[in-house]
Amino acid sequence: MSEQINVSNAISGTSTDRKMGLETGRLAPSAGGSVVGRLGKTEVLVTATASETLRPGVDFFPLTVDIEERMYAAGKIPGSFFRREGRASESAILVCRLIDRPLRPCFPEGFRNDVHVVGIVMGVDQENPYDVLAINAASAALCISGIPFNGPVGAVRLAYSTEGEWIPHPTWQECDEATFEMVVAGRALEDGDVSVMMVEAAGSEGAWSRYADGAPKVDETVLAEGLEASKQWITEAVGLQRRLIAMAGVSPRMHYELQSDYSEEIMKATSEVGKDLLVQALSITDRAERQTAEKSASEQIIETLAERFEDEPNAPAHIASAIRSLSKSIVRSRILEEGLRTDGRGPSDLRPLSADIGVVAMAHGSGLFQRGETQVLNVATLGTQRMDQIVDGISPQDRKRYLHHYNFPPFSTGEAGFMRGPKRREIGHGALAERALFPVIPSIEEFPYAIRLVSDVLSSNGSTSMASVCASTLSLMDAGVPIKEPVGGIAMGLVNEGDRYVTLTDIQGSEDAFGDMDFKVAGTESFVTALQLDTKIQGIPAGVLADALEQAREARQKILAVMHSSIDEPRSDVSAHAPKITVTEIPLDKIGEVIGPKGKVINALQDEFGVEITVDEDPTHGRVTISAPNRVAVDAALKAVSQIVDPPTAKVGAVYTGSVVNITGFGAFVNILPGRDGLLHISKIGRGKRLERVEEVLSIGDVLTVQVDQIDDNDRISLRLASEDDPPDAASGAGASTGAASGGGASGGGEEKASSSAPPRRRSGDDRRKPRRSNAERERSGGGRSKVRQVSFAEEFDRQVESEFGHLGPSSPPAGDTQNPRGR
Repeated sequence: MSEQINVSNAISGTSTDRKMGLETGRLAPSAGGSVVGRLGKTEVLVTATASETLRPGVDFFPLTVDIEERMYAAGKIPGSFFRREGRASESAILVCRLIDRPLRPCFPEGFRNDVHVVGIVMGVDQENPYDVLAINAASAALCISGIPFNGPVGAVRLAYSTEGEWIPHPTWQECDEATFEMVVAGRALEDGDVSVMMVEAAGSEGAWSRYADGAPKVDETVLAEGLEASKQWITEAVGLQRRLIAMAGVSPRMHYELQSDYSEEIMKATSEVGKDLLVQALSITDRAERQTAEKSASEQIIETLAERFEDEPNAPAHIASAIRSLSKSIVRSRILEEGLRTDGRGPSDLRPLSADIGVVAMAHGSGLFQRGETQVLNVATLGTQRMDQIVDGISPQDRKRYLHHYNFPPFSTGEAGFMRGPKRREIGHGALAERALFPVIPSIEEFPYAIRLVSDVLSSNGSTSMASVCASTLSLMDAGVPIKEPVGGIAMGLVNEGDRYVTLTDIQGSEDAFGDMDFKVAGTESFVTALQLDTKIQGIPAGVLADALEQAREARQKILAVMHSSIDEPRSDVSAHAPKITVTEIPLDKIGEVIGPKGKVINALQDEFGVEITVDEDPTHGRVTISAPNRVAVDAALKAVSQIVDPPTAKVGAVYTGSVVNITGFGAFVNILPGRDGLLHISKIGRGKRLERVEEVLSIGDVLTVQVDQIDDNDRISLRLASEDDPPDAASGAGASTGAASGGGASGGGEEKASSSAPPRRRSGDDRRKPRRSNAERERSGGGRSKVRQVSFAEEFDRQVESEFGHLGPSSPPAGDTQNPRGR
């Protein structure tokens, strides 16, 4: 058993005594290199192992990085049917890419042995992210493994606070409170400087509101300062790894042989025979013609040299590799020496641009963006809040309402292939475009929709991820999403030879393949929203990156101007095909009234208006979300909910047309307004005749015209018939609407008469089983006995009623809840 070794460093510049630690010698002793990284109580085990032999026919460096997010790390049981982890989550895949990108350039050119880096997330404290910790642990594991690796590589995450300071290794909360965050990885040079190898950066969800409150915006100058500031903590991370390496030692260097795709003889012969042909072909500016000329030149070179090297195994493939290498040197030399690119542009020139909207008629929003031969269609779809994504992971995030998905079909490059779901590259490009637009997406309070964007690459010749950003902005504005500002994106390249650096604007496919940097920048006219840097060389000076940022800003302004010419601002309303959604806040004590017993009220509202209603509870208020295919239904349902929450007020002397909703021994309750019932006493129903039972003249559902006689201090309403000459008749009038469960309706509060446009009241099952009686039937049912009892006996009648039910007169309503027999 190896000796356990632990090293740790305090993180400088933090408000608390926070430390990063590395450990080796205890876990995974059979791996080539094994390191446990710790930050707070977050722990990740990273191993590095390489194969001793080469796979036959491998013509690339097979580095694989896998991250295993164990749900036990967050104290959770997986939510899947099988209750175990399945394929890697999107967050894990993004971390794999984050680790791979700074490590890959540090392996020797020609090294072709399989290398496998595996990270197992063992614990997360919900305060410290594990991704940057995993980069440092992976670098340390490679350094002690005996695998040829030119490290260490250090990494740090920085968050830009609202006070304008860069915070190192921020917690989740500090990231949420910041306006911008970025991960920077690099190598410490012998002169003490740091060479930047990878940058991943984006604005936060609340960036716009914080900018509006006065927080400093993150522009190119601030980013350059952040890159410079990152050097301090990268140096600290590298120093921590070197201490571990010194104490643990390095495993015996593995045996390997550097591979070459061609011999020196083949390269020399290819240059002699084909250089002039390739120079001529690569000087053609039209892409299609250039590709045809390149293919013809390559075939001619291979045919000429095949006989000369017929004794060498697989000579045609080696000659083809030499042709590619020669083409790369010709393209790079022309850029460095003449400032000309393969399509004839200068280093800072953009290809032709175009932007269009409304491309897909039935879509909620669509945008088509084209730059040169790169073309991306983006479609926006809006949904209710129930359509957001549940995140079953180990991070604090549990839901997403804004999604961006990116697809790269084979036909986009003119190839035939297979489509088997998104690969890591597609997930990474989609996440980058998603982050680029995140700071300008309106909050759920401002725009109560779930938003999904889908970018389909229809043609590719460089920088499809940044074209996706532009197309996404177009489709969002076409869909009526009130984004804060349009966002554009541009990809930058670099050609480096010694101390010479030439930055290229809007790189195409060949420049991406032959260049030394892929630098993508997205932002609005005034600030940067996302940034991603990958290098093929072992680092780039921060000053060169600062110049590239400024060059990218100039290009972004031109792109945004073209987008503005297509659509200048978001549409005023969502598409006719999109659901119409509105949200209203209600007091917490009103949630029960809106939902009703066993959901009776909310279900009745949904049935009555043809809408979908959800009620969510926050610590301070309830939130009611109403959605429907058309705006009229949403508005009607919203008014009904408002009247449940704040019922309209009746006025003394006002006349209302209402329906009988309940009958008792002492009178009938009449619904006169949504959510408001009044008592029509039995003594006021007989028209001068004493009644034994209210049912002699009234049934539930009968429509009456009544007048408010009195409203007592407890807001209980006493009614009388509006006209003594007009006896109650169930067949007269259309009746007053009560809304769903007497809680909804379309009339406004305080109106003296119920609106005729209100929806009809839904009778209960018991009500529907009782047929309404005609006037003649009421007279035959025994109402005749009441004819001999004249109004002069009212006082005696009142005394009898009072002895049985208590005092019920309008001047002194009974105690309790008799004015509200239905439990309002």
